[in-house]
Amino acid sequence: MSIIFHVDMDAFFVSVEEIFDPALKGKPVVVGGKSHERGVVSAASYAARKFGVHSAMPLRTAYQLCPSAIFIEGHPDRYREYSHRVRAILDRFSPLVQMASIDEAYLDMTGTERLHGPPLKAAHRLHETVRAETGLNCSIGIAASRLVAKVSSDQAKPNGVLWIYPGLEAQFLAPLDIRKIPGVGKVSEKRLLEIGIHKVGDLAALDDKTLEQRFGKSGLALAGKSRGLDAGGWFDEAIGERSDPKSISHEHTFSIDTDDEGLLHATLSKLAEMVSRRLREHGLQARTVQIKVRNQAFETYIRARTLTAATDLDIEIGREARTLFRENWRPGTKVRLLGVHVSQFSKTGGQLDLLDGDKKLRWTDAMRAADRLRDRYGDDAVTLAGGMRGKFRERTHEALVDKARDPEPPS
Repeated sequence: MSIIFHVDMDAFFVSVEEIFDPALKGKPVVVGGKSHERGVVSAASYAARKFGVHSAMPLRTAYQLCPSAIFIEGHPDRYREYSHRVRAILDRFSPLVQMASIDEAYLDMTGTERLHGPPLKAAHRLHETVRAETGLNCSIGIAASRLVAKVSSDQAKPNGVLWIYPGLEAQFLAPLDIRKIPGVGKVSEKRLLEIGIHKVGDLAALDDKTLEQRFGKSGLALAGKSRGLDAGGWFDEAIGERSDPKSISHEHTFSIDTDDEGLLHATLSKLAEMVSRRLREHGLQARTVQIKVRNQAFETYIRARTLTAATDLDIEIGREARTLFRENWRPGTKVRLLGVHVSQFSKTGGQLDLLDGDKKLRWTDAMRAADRLRDRYGDDAVTLAGGMRGKFRERTHEALVDKARDPEPPS
């Protein structure tokens, strides 16, 4: 029998902020930006959640719901540092760890009883170790599957431990709202409600064939999830299996819509720097460069180009992004959002044609040195000249890994 832990840090970003400013404890706190800014809530304290504030909500809406809240722009470097600390602890408890996001992870604890004791004892020991070594609280769900472990950690919040004993999965899931099931988003929830499915038990009562007819392959995944099985895109990889990303992107929303061509080009250069650094962290090079542009009228267009050879260099990716922008932007059109996205990856080491060999090697060495300085002193420690004017505060939700989601079934 498998023993899976799902460890979810409680109000992670807010809790890290409280370590550096204890005066925030117990108060309504919103992380993500200032109350008047564009952007969304990255995290909210439990005191703020009582007012209806939640992640992904517009900051201005959060202010309307809770004007007394303390709004914090956030410190992504701190969150990464504490995530690494938590990961180091998890690695001591199991050789098989899968980070689902910056603040949650799965551990396969199967076969560790002799070292850590039975599941509940091991979970409490892990819980106490995280608290003692980081000052942070977490919630832990225990089950025979990742899906049930994840749902049970959510039910254990805040600062709790919940074990769903084998054979009781369906009984545990049945009374829960269908949105508690990982991968059920707004679209699939609406379609399920339309056919009278409100609870997980309602979903489990439908036969697989009916769900497949209505939702296709996603329906079969829903059927498995309703019974507590690891089904669907959430669980394609084994715990501990490392896989490279399929794409990397960064976006920036301007506080005020702008048609300043110099600022727009500089912002694209800065975004290219951020994307290129992540490529080098993964040991990857990209052949496809894509830009995303949203204008003042909320119209969005995406343009892409495939390079003759893969690259991980800021100067090359930035140049292609700016070229795509110039070719598709009408001067005078105000821009609300810019994004740079790369894909079609290969491992570092291939031959590039965009720069001659010696120049390419010099740039590669320079960028690696810049990365070391950024690791030590922060992302703003080194910026290429082209991106200096485009420097912007790294938004927490732009910088950190999002929780994976199954694609919604087609509407």
